[in-house]
Amino acid sequence: MIAFTFPGQGSQRHGMGAPWKEHPSWELVTEASDAAGRDVAALLLDAPDDELTRTRNAQIATFVLSMVVLDAAERLGADASYFAGHSLGEYSALVAAGAIAFDEGVRLVAERGDAMQAAADETDGTMAAVLGLDDDAVAAACAEIEGLWVANYNGPGQVVVAGTRDGIARAEAAMKAAGAKRVMALPVGGAFHSPLMAPASERLAKALRTADIRPTAQPVVANVDAAAHAGVHDWAGALERQLVSPVRWRQSLHTLADLGAATIIELGPGTVLTGLAKRTLPGARTLAVNEPAHLDAMLEALAAPSGGPVGLPPHEGEHLFATERLVISPAAGVFAPAPSLVPGEPVAVGTEVGTVNGQPVRSPFEGIIVGVVALAGERLTSSQPVAWLRTA
Repeated sequence: MIAFTFPGQGSQRHGMGAPWKEHPSWELVTEASDAAGRDVAALLLDAPDDELTRTRNAQIATFVLSMVVLDAAERLGADASYFAGHSLGEYSALVAAGAIAFDEGVRLVAERGDAMQAAADETDGTMAAVLGLDDDAVAAACAEIEGLWVANYNGPGQVVVAGTRDGIARAEAAMKAAGAKRVMALPVGGAFHSPLMAPASERLAKALRTADIRPTAQPVVANVDAAAHAGVHDWAGALERQLVSPVRWRQSLHTLADLGAATIIELGPGTVLTGLAKRTLPGARTLAVNEPAHLDAMLEALAAPSGGPVGLPPHEGEHLFATERLVISPAAGVFAPAPSLVPGEPVAVGTEVGTVNGQPVRSPFEGIIVGVVALAGERLTSSQPVAWLRTA
């Protein structure tokens, strides 16, 4: 089985959108700019590093580029059984799973970035990475220091702490005394995922409580409890708590492995999550897709059956053939199938297979329809699959 994972703040870099500018999925950047009321393209193409690293800029830019990469992967027929995202990436995972519409996700991420930026500006907090010390030892050391908390359980021997400047300053000696190999200050402007983000959590809660967050058919693993949630779940509450709670990423990776995810694909800028997956789940196959050139490599890797959990044989049918493609919805709305949408029937490039709120859904491929994955009257999100076909 395949899991899609999505990076959080810190993976952004200057010019990260340039390789995608001519790709058809770049159209999402224009949609995002309209939804956010900001020039997202400028952030992805032109923003210098000092501007891009500001929280309100880093978050919207990272989210939108992750969605561009997801859209490009889905256009080629790639799909996942499970989803997870690190911190900000949880919003990407929820959009990918269909819980949140793309434009709603843009607005929530923009509000989250603004709220966290304001909270960081009000408090003199920062973060540090503790290397070579187990989770319990780091947590115990934090309990002894006022103004210091665990922020991210990232991987084996890698825990991030957050707190006041004084708390972080005292952390180095305490962590090294407990056996840490290194304590490394991080170039961030706030104590994220700690109680110092309470003002941001309260502000974000207002936006979350009015958001349209729908049940998911496929599980999404949550940061706050590292549990997989499908169907109805209080995602608004989970996303609110996420700002003041540790990101349990190492535990989330183990949850994905326990569910049977043998291939972990990171979609979005950077390769941070791929590196963490390699260290945490040495038996899993890991891939990072952050440029169009990586799409072909992804299809080649997925053409072979995925390995499944370590020690078990591959599961028949749980793989993607390079000749299979998905026709996806171009917009959010109610789906109405066309008479041509019949399994076994051929389609040509441009064939209309249905409409979403009156907007035609056309196949970008030539082939034979082998499955229909959207029902008449079903409310779809942008880029949600409509039909599955086998190309010539």
